Amino acid sequence: MPLSLALCALALCGLTAPRPARADPPMVESVHAQRSGETWRFDVTLAHPDSGWDHYADGWRVLDMAGNELGLRVLAHPHVAEQPFTRSLGGVAIPEGTPQVQIQTRCLVDGWSDHTTVVPLP
Repeated sequence: MPLSLALCALALCGLTAPRPARADPPMVESVHAQRSGETWRFDVTLAHPDSGWDHYADGWRVLDMAGNELGLRVLAHPHVAEQPFTRSLGGVAIPEGTPQVQIQTRCLVDGWSDHTTVVPLP
């Protein structure tokens, strides 16, 4: 087989090779949003099959409906024995008159989830 044909065949194999499946993203179980003066506090309950330091839910963020980040909560360690778990973030500035925001979760291995949870603001 000529070299160029062999390289094309090799390239096609790489394009059709199975890709590793993503693990389940951290799921938002519930969100409590409360205004505190000029800012907001969010209590977010997540569930994720954390397996240890190599794979765990490592954050969530508050986004406006256009996808702009308004606040970020970093989760610094796995929660293997605490599922689901709740963590809070205060001091989130949200423009006046904003009727809803989104919560997006992140996993150490898979990154930001494609899914967001819409949260109406009281």
